[in-house]
Amino acid sequence: MRIVEAMRTSVAARGIAGSTFDAVAGEAGVSRGLLHYYFGTKERLLLEVVRREAEVRTERLEEAIEAAADAEKVLDALVRSFEDWLGDGPAPVMIYEMLTLAQRNEEIAAELAALGRRTRSHLADALERKQQSGVLALRVDAELAAMFLFALADGVIVRRLSEPELDIGPLTEQAIAAARAVLS
Repeated sequence: MRIVEAMRTSVAARGIAGSTFDAVAGEAGVSRGLLHYYFGTKERLLLEVVRREAEVRTERLEEAIEAAADAEKVLDALVRSFEDWLGDGPAPVMIYEMLTLAQRNEEIAAELAALGRRTRSHLADALERKQQSGVLALRVDAELAAMFLFALADGVIVRRLSEPELDIGPLTEQAIAAARAVLS
């Protein structure tokens, strides 16, 4: 766990290109050989960082959705989760850099696709449970709703990454309105 956190910290400070095994090993207080032994490549270590990040965020989101008593509280949980993720240092950049790497690396592509399916499935299951309990009245299948919500978030993130000076507030409000239309 210390190595994964060191990589995350290194990416925040140096970016992916500057996050060498030497830099991460120094940050984690371990030998470079240990990183090679456990992860083999920087890309595999990055995948582990992304995987763990997704697991933690998915768990937090599921808990927030479970606690939500109405559709607006579910939507608030989704928005808070998105805002936390967007404002959390290297996470969005790391995901998109990993997607770029996936275009040239089948192993990364397969891992990211599996992670995307798993994350989407968790959200769809949480939405389905809320629908079954009467909290939500989804206008589409839960899986499609989850896919749509991720697509909205992806679009806002791409705008933020490509135009950092852009005020995404109005765009986020439109995304929330679109999500509301699907959730209730």
